[in-house]
Amino acid sequence: MDEAADVNDEADARAAWREAVGVALATSAYGVSFGALAVASGLDVWQACVLSLLMFTGGSQFAFVGVVAAGGVAAVPSAVASAALLGVRNVAYGMRMSPIIGRRLATRLAAAPFTIDESTAVSLARETPRARTIGFWVTGIGIYVGWNLSTLAGALLGDVLGDPRAYGLDAAAAAAFLALLWPRLRHRQPIAVGIAAAVVATLLTPVLMPGIPVLVAAVVAVVVGWFNLLGREDRPPREPADAPEREGLP
Repeated sequence: MDEAADVNDEADARAAWREAVGVALATSAYGVSFGALAVASGLDVWQACVLSLLMFTGGSQFAFVGVVAAGGVAAVPSAVASAALLGVRNVAYGMRMSPIIGRRLATRLAAAPFTIDESTAVSLARETPRARTIGFWVTGIGIYVGWNLSTLAGALLGDVLGDPRAYGLDAAAAAAFLALLWPRLRHRQPIAVGIAAAVVATLLTPVLMPGIPVLVAAVVAVVVGWFNLLGREDRPPREPADAPEREGLP
């Protein structure tokens, strides 16, 4: 029995490595687009790089440069507000990832910059504590390094590259995230959550400031999950493995 569990743990860990590296490569490529758009919006190369080093959340970064491009220096307060709104979701990710990361303060502080959409998704897609830990750290650190390098490349080569969207880089991150989401859409409730959130975000994006549609879509997902809408006839999902620090607790 223990041998079978060890084999499953090893297989899950290898799968975590594969997913983490793949997502990191796909998402990092999108950093070229940010670097080019940031410079085109009026930022210097070093300013674009500092944003990626310190802010490091793609949605917030694009919201920031988008607002600055539209309104110039006078729009910086609005740009900061928009970026902050989009960054609120990372707080929820942090609460969900807390049992996986561990209770040590130093570990949590080190994990904070890497708690993003992709690292959370890759981690939670795995079944064993070891694989979840690998998925989080490899994805987070891999994207951080790759994103900053590609931001620098995009900022330096923006004029040479032209519009990064012509190469499909604007779809790289979304495609990677969809690849993680798709295998989890096995029951009616997850499908309902995905469709409802997508419809709400699509309808609200043209009429609300950046960040708000994402938060409203998240509320829709919470409501569907809280009331178990369309999920009563589905087979209950398997209880995920607890994090290492919780094993053995009553």
